[in-house]
Amino acid sequence: MADQTEEDKMAAEWAAASEGGGDGGTARVLNQDEIDSLLGFDSAGSKDSENSGLQAIINSALVSYERLPMLEVVFDRLVRMLTTSLRNFTSDNVEVSLDAITSTRFGDYLNSVPLPAMLAVFKAEQWDNFGLLTIDSALIYSIVDVLLGGRRGTAAMRIEGRPYTTIERNLVERLVNVVLGDMSASFDPLSKVNFRFERLETNPRFATIARPANAAIVAKLRIDMEDRGGRIELLIPYATLEPVRELLLQMFMGEKFGRDSIWEGHLASELWLTDVHVDAVLDEQIMTLQEVLDFKVGTRLMLNASPSTEVELRCGPVAMFRGRMGRRGNNIAISLDRLLGKPTKA
Repeated sequence: MADQTEEDKMAAEWAAASEGGGDGGTARVLNQDEIDSLLGFDSAGSKDSENSGLQAIINSALVSYERLPMLEVVFDRLVRMLTTSLRNFTSDNVEVSLDAITSTRFGDYLNSVPLPAMLAVFKAEQWDNFGLLTIDSALIYSIVDVLLGGRRGTAAMRIEGRPYTTIERNLVERLVNVVLGDMSASFDPLSKVNFRFERLETNPRFATIARPANAAIVAKLRIDMEDRGGRIELLIPYATLEPVRELLLQMFMGEKFGRDSIWEGHLASELWLTDVHVDAVLDEQIMTLQEVLDFKVGTRLMLNASPSTEVELRCGPVAMFRGRMGRRGNNIAISLDRLLGKPTKA
């Protein structure tokens, strides 16, 4: 009876809380800051801070992709090679740095591209898929200014509200070809691939190379030329990297791309000293289990072989050589006549 009274009391409290009646002690109204904190929206506007609350749960479901350790090494190589190539390309002091490597959805990336910009679509021929290279307007005007003889120490002029001219597009296309050439070289130790320039777009909608929900890797590069410069963003969909995903997942040491020359040399030297068991087979017979059980001391087995029959040398199940049996001194010897190297049937 006491249990029933306690349950009735709890039910009455829940009813009062849900209706907002009673003494109002259990009902509480959240203010705007508490609602924003619950949803994961920071009112301070910190863009780089990690999301929390429901926003963090949503984002973790949207972008939850595996790390590719080897891809970081590839981009590090690209930064070093691109620094040298752009110095030769512009005849200026160029510094290239890698700002970040992130994962995102392709549709979200297209919506975040700051306009005006140029988007270069390229194809990885061996992987039979596409990627995207975004050059922001600051770098476009800086490259045009440098290649056409602009004076150092002055910022490049930006003229907004007009389409890019043919000269600007041609100069940017030359820059894109330099970047793609270095990208191909940076992937060479991992996998042979040729990144071929396809087209140049200024409208992100015309640069769609994947579904909006598809995952992609974005590498953000910063290019500084004294007082001028800009950004290049390299987007590679995960579908493009799928043929080399296993290679990108492996661990690495420095620039060896997963190889340790010291360990390889030690392993090779030890393999040459390994003992290998070799069997010389003169003949084989198939017998019933009853015949084998009837074996006694003095039982004779008749082999289907003569003194001139070839002997087969085996290493485990693999038949390696055939030769003829003879004698050398007090030892039986075999003269190797043929190389086989084919596995025998079990």
